[in-house]
Amino acid sequence: MRQLEKLQSHREHMDMPDPHFPLKIHRTRFTEYGMTCFPHHWHEHIEFLVIVEGEAMIECNSEPSYVSGGDLVVVNSTDLHHGVNLSDNLFYFTVIADPSLLHSQSVDAVETKYITPITQNQISFQHKISQDAEVNACLKKLIEEYDGREFGYELAVKSELYRLLTILLRRYVGRVLPANEYKTRIKNLERFDPILQYIEENYASKMTVDDLANQVNMSRFHFSRLFKELTGKTISDYINHVRINNSEYMLHNTSKSISEIALATGFNDIYYFSRLFKTYKGVSPSHVRRMGLH
Repeated sequence: MRQLEKLQSHREHMDMPDPHFPLKIHRTRFTEYGMTCFPHHWHEHIEFLVIVEGEAMIECNSEPSYVSGGDLVVVNSTDLHHGVNLSDNLFYFTVIADPSLLHSQSVDAVETKYITPITQNQISFQHKISQDAEVNACLKKLIEEYDGREFGYELAVKSELYRLLTILLRRYVGRVLPANEYKTRIKNLERFDPILQYIEENYASKMTVDDLANQVNMSRFHFSRLFKELTGKTISDYINHVRINNSEYMLHNTSKSISEIALATGFNDIYYFSRLFKTYKGVSPSHVRRMGLH
């Protein structure tokens, strides 16, 4: 489909402010409850979300983490992730490091035992880390050094980054994968990029598994299996999550009626919409609406 070819990839290609020191830090604040902090995407960089205040849901590879001030979310290389604001005042830092920043110039024990497996996602870390004083102190110092830009700050930042990885390796290793699985995952993510983007932009429209599979020239069975493997969800479950998340945002931030919101997010049956919303969110759409507009 021509429309599909025009869509942007879910793979995020990030430019670094200084290509000779590929690390950057963002400050982000959201004040609209239910707003998407960032849509589904992935990259080969390592990312740390440092939650300062407020609450959010950060999902990595279909695993949701509900976080608040003092928590850290680790986004491993190739993790498919997205976030939703769950408060009236969410503020967090995003620290993004290109793998090349971590590599040694020579093949030593540090490179072969730790850095290469981390950057190639053979070693991946737990996504949510709660109230770890040592981790938080390390990230605070890293951000201060990066912001201050005093002479030698690159050494200090890189030192804190290595110290952080040491703590994560000792306390928060999530899984260890063989190298061939990393290459296969990247290949499949690249193949499914346009499908994920298509769903994000057309969630209100009717779409079938066969239609989506045909867009990447795959059989229905093979497409469904790989989709579940990459996202942790069936195709219908993934589409419904996107629809329900958008409907929750509308309930909080628009004056549209519940019926109008159901139609706007792809549901023709308001009763089915209400049942599904309660299944996913634990409360009914009317309960959310009674909480008042933010």
